[in-house]
Amino acid sequence: MIPSLPGGAVARAAESLDRIEAVDRPEIWISLRTREDLLEEAAAIDAKVAGGEMLPLAGRLLAVKDNIDVRGLPTTAGAPSFAYRPRAEAVAVARLRAAGALVVGKTNLDQFATGLVGTRSPYGAVRNAWDPTRISGGSSSGSAVAVALGLVDLALGTDTAGSGRVPAALNGIVGVKPSRGLVPVTGVVPACYTLDCVTVFARDLGSARAAAELMAGPEPSDPLSRTLPADAGPPPVPRVAVPTAEHLDGLAPGWSDAFQAAVARLDSAGIEVVEADIAPLLDAARLLYEGAFVAERYAAVGAHLEANRELVGTDLDPTVAGIVLAGASASAADWARDVAHLARLGAAGRAALAGCSALLTPTTTRHPTLAEVAADPVGANARLGRYTNFANLLDMASLAVPAGQVDGLPFGVMLTGAAGSDRTLAALGHTLLSPSVDLFVVGAHLSGMPLNHQLVEAGATLLRPASTSADYRLFALDTVPPKPGLVRVGARGTGLSIEGELWRVPAAGFGAFVGGVPAPMAIGKVALADGSEVSGFLVEPFAVEGAVDISSYGGWRRYH
Repeated sequence: MIPSLPGGAVARAAESLDRIEAVDRPEIWISLRTREDLLEEAAAIDAKVAGGEMLPLAGRLLAVKDNIDVRGLPTTAGAPSFAYRPRAEAVAVARLRAAGALVVGKTNLDQFATGLVGTRSPYGAVRNAWDPTRISGGSSSGSAVAVALGLVDLALGTDTAGSGRVPAALNGIVGVKPSRGLVPVTGVVPACYTLDCVTVFARDLGSARAAAELMAGPEPSDPLSRTLPADAGPPPVPRVAVPTAEHLDGLAPGWSDAFQAAVARLDSAGIEVVEADIAPLLDAARLLYEGAFVAERYAAVGAHLEANRELVGTDLDPTVAGIVLAGASASAADWARDVAHLARLGAAGRAALAGCSALLTPTTTRHPTLAEVAADPVGANARLGRYTNFANLLDMASLAVPAGQVDGLPFGVMLTGAAGSDRTLAALGHTLLSPSVDLFVVGAHLSGMPLNHQLVEAGATLLRPASTSADYRLFALDTVPPKPGLVRVGARGTGLSIEGELWRVPAAGFGAFVGGVPAPMAIGKVALADGSEVSGFLVEPFAVEGAVDISSYGGWRRYH
């Protein structure tokens, strides 16, 4: 759930700027908004809220990776020579700002979003939030550390090879990598345009998922943006795959035990855990940098590097330049060969995960120091992407969540599933983080209805459509916004089955959500048509006196 805000947007914006100054981590930022500019926008948000406007992210502080366009700030992609002033704002940013988010500034990154280490930038290596002798992870390094240090509530990154997940794991926060195309990439400097995703960092899963949902939706200016079939959520007894032992070799000391503890949490929650041979997925991961797909990086920024070779080693990072310029040597035949090879590996990978809702892995393999990466920049980076590199190549969604600590540093795990499984992954992620409650809704909290955002903000995931047993009546209440009232009339032959939806709400967010339910609404036990009994929305009987009985419609959606 998105936590309640103390004070208004102006107070929180001023507090954020003060904290940024006090923390004194300049390598996190490439540009910051002026205090005057930020507070002026914050005041406008407070005025809208005071006027009754619904802004689900009102006053949430947002950092944006500096390969994503923001109105009024330059975009550098981590290279001063590449800098430009965008004529328009990235679609993802515009959607969050429309919901009330406040952009604080642009964050440092591995140059041209090429790397998983967070050190490949002329603006300086971004140090880890927990241990400044260690890497932050990249390429979305500044965004992850800004969230981990509490400087902002949310941050945007991008993810081609794992850049929205590895830094989340290494800094002990949540990283959401949506399915490809769910969030438009218009206004994002491409790394590999056909593979890139805009991602979200937050300190809790509910906040990250709420932001991801607000950014999602097709956009005409991005031909690869899309709407995927509605995610029905995990089945009543989900099955999650985990790697066989040989594919967990090479983890840092203590990480294997931490991973097995996460597996045990799923098992204790009643989730079936099965081993799977993920060799095809790991083979696919190697194609991202070792195959012809690196040609996409050359297509994106190769011309700039070619024209500025004299800047390599100063303005332009030599490791990044070497990777990108090597992409020019890939031929069309190489590309065709690798596309065919990837298709075969993808088919084998899907077969290995058949019947599973998700694959659970460690997010990465180890947490190097800055010195270790400096000594072996390419090898260290390659090891970090072992479990992340295949997701976008194979059109999969992914979610990184914290899973404890090892030797005082964060350890994280990752759930990866088929395209469109975003909400299923969120439900499983909440299981790793906390217990959950299934909630039956019949009115304004239904998908697409005015109060549905409250469920999403609480971290809830839609499981499936559902109906009550034939013991209920539904009434249209005189409320704002309009709501129905569900009343159980018992086995007197006067009741009907009423349609609704079943949502899974993490226990951590359920209490606050229920606490916000206004009278005469109430949460009680609801009998479903399948014979089960779950928590659900009911109404106090006095509230339906004189209300219109709409039971014959079968549900609020058909009536409203």
